[in-house]
Amino acid sequence: MSNHSVETVTTSADKAKLGMALIAVLAGVIGFYMLAGQPTLVRAAALVGGLVVAAASAWTSALGQSFIGFARESVRETKKVVWPSRKEAMQLTGVVFGFVFIMALFLWGTDKLLEVVLYDLILGWR
Repeated sequence: MSNHSVETVTTSADKAKLGMALIAVLAGVIGFYMLAGQPTLVRAAALVGGLVVAAASAWTSALGQSFIGFARESVRETKKVVWPSRKEAMQLTGVVFGFVFIMALFLWGTDKLLEVVLYDLILGWR
């Protein structure tokens, strides 16, 4: 195992881009609520416009680029997964339901046994 520490370096330009993205999101949300008397299309355009500006600003930062790389790697790894067939999925689901039913019966039986032992034999409340 390697114990290399990973150090992320964020430049002031990247911080400014992320700050601009945050301000754009806030401006879009505030614009949506400030335009309450306007048609819904205008309000939605203000919100979507703020989100688009924020995404474009964040995309150009180092953090945005690393996020895009992570997303691409995730999609690539998901494509490597071997998914079960419908028959296998149904069989496994049946096994899980059966196990849950057996555990429910076991826990119910244990609860009733403890109830009898505690209330009838030890405390004599019944």
